[in-house]
Amino acid sequence: MSDPSVPLAGTTLVVGPSNAGKTRLTAEALQSWVEHEGTAGVAILEFAPELERDGRILGGRLDRFLTPPADAWQGVLDAHAPRTTADSPSEAVELAADNARRADTLFDAAPDAPRAVFVNDATIPFQHADADPTHLLDYCADAEMAVLNALEADEIVGDDAVSRAERRTLDAFRSAADRVIRLDDG
Repeated sequence: MSDPSVPLAGTTLVVGPSNAGKTRLTAEALQSWVEHEGTAGVAILEFAPELERDGRILGGRLDRFLTPPADAWQGVLDAHAPRTTADSPSEAVELAADNARRADTLFDAAPDAPRAVFVNDATIPFQHADADPTHLLDYCADAEMAVLNALEADEIVGDDAVSRAERRTLDAFRSAADRVIRLDDG
């Protein structure tokens, strides 16, 4: 990829609705970084839940679009999709809290001083009111390049606790990003 869509420096936030291409663009940015800079110091945080609705896969992991480099560090969360799979608002909060607890172990295991960080479905660990996105933002700020992608769509405009926490997190990501790329579903 000689002309990457995502610059190979700074922090980029990629947002849009489901199936707009956020994960694909993040995978392309990862591939471009590897082609130009190699795999040393690459950290991949994979938070995307994979589920099917009406015959379509919602969400999806980076490995749908590329094979992550074997020598890059990868932290993969087998994440819940709280709003989609919960039977009640209180169950959605419980699922979000479980995602946050399990994501903390990935943050703790991540290597110090990464050169490049790629985060798929970055708001998932922060859909609980007690979850604090600054840990991830601080981690990305120390890297030469960081790409985070996140859902920004009608699903998160509700007044439920999960959506409120996700909107707060998205606002924090926007404030910290050097640039925001908005993808539409068309």
